[in-house]
Amino acid sequence: MLEVKQAQARILDELSPLPVEHVSLHQALGRILAEDIVSPLDLPPFPNSSMDGYAVQAADVAAASAKTPILLHVVADIAAGHVADIQLGTGQAARIMTGAPLPSGADAVIPVEKTDDKLSFTGADMPALVGILQGTTFGAYVRFAGEDVHSGEQVLAAQTLISPAIVGVLAALGVAAVPVFRRPRIAILGTGDEIVDVDEPLGPGQIRNVNGYTLAALVKQYGAEPIILGVARDSVAAVTERLNTAIAENADLILTSAGVSMGATDVVRLVLEQDGNLQFWRVNMRPGKPMAFGQYGSIPLLGLPGNPVSSIVTCEVFARPAILKLAGNATTGHPEIRVRIQEAIQSDGRETYFRAIVEYDSASATYTARSAGGQGSHMLRVLSHANALVIIPADVREVEAGRELAAWLLGDISIN
Repeated sequence: MLEVKQAQARILDELSPLPVEHVSLHQALGRILAEDIVSPLDLPPFPNSSMDGYAVQAADVAAASAKTPILLHVVADIAAGHVADIQLGTGQAARIMTGAPLPSGADAVIPVEKTDDKLSFTGADMPALVGILQGTTFGAYVRFAGEDVHSGEQVLAAQTLISPAIVGVLAALGVAAVPVFRRPRIAILGTGDEIVDVDEPLGPGQIRNVNGYTLAALVKQYGAEPIILGVARDSVAAVTERLNTAIAENADLILTSAGVSMGATDVVRLVLEQDGNLQFWRVNMRPGKPMAFGQYGSIPLLGLPGNPVSSIVTCEVFARPAILKLAGNATTGHPEIRVRIQEAIQSDGRETYFRAIVEYDSASATYTARSAGGQGSHMLRVLSHANALVIIPADVREVEAGRELAAWLLGDISIN
């Protein structure tokens, strides 16, 4: 039986990032850059004003004050998107709007509220003279060319997750077609004679298809595209038919739920053994011990347990990093925090993913963790209330109150 890290490593060793495609900038959010981005221009591309005001030569107005204002001749009116073909001389100023190019000869901007111009706020024509009521220094309220990015500079590295701010950077650089790794297509298959869909009435001994919906939601959360294969009955023929559909749909990874343990109707494992390649099917963890990995055709397959909590936890532990690697992410691990346990916890020696509520204690500047409720692998409501999985290491059978452990956050944290 494999340890969790061994199983993770074996899965990831079988996977590679998907091919590159180009998408429009509007479709780039949440995707992974497939190439380094080098800037073709300076940002800002030209010196410009960061305020509505007057472009000046700083030396002209260094001694200006409200008591002794300095008068300048206004020789130009420069709006954003327009360039003034002038050379600003001594004793001169140009009215300028935010974002407008700085005229040649100017080296500072005086905000309009630091002048005696009371009409520009109303859209009036520029005055012939303006009184400067406050001194300034070189570069004040000027955004210089290349201040943010220099032409030829690598701005973004391949395998970067594209955030809203990065979308803005790409727009500023004029990258209309963004090179990204193809979004993974993940086939999701439930198995079991007892499973019915959410809109069907429950018959004797039946339960609804919880895993099909939760796994699809997780796949979307990881940035991949779910392919819904529905539910296969507990027969080799039914499971084989649905797995062949995954091949026809060009899936990059198959997620199944149930059918990989030791029961007489656990046929997913049987199909992998007969028609595919079963690499392993048990992991030393709780919940989720009956977790399988192999290939069907050329498609990697993760066989997750049927209990809903086990299915979600193993999806987080194994499917998430697999999908992130396929999508081209540079890192596939969960971000971890350290939490202080508030109560004693009993374990069975397997690596355990304890459903917990984590809070931040501002008085001690520590994260604390307490049980979210019952830890049974069928207790999905408890997991829905939890905001973290606290990881109890293998071979630990008792965690005393006050001990620190690693935790993965699943939701927001309250502050006490």
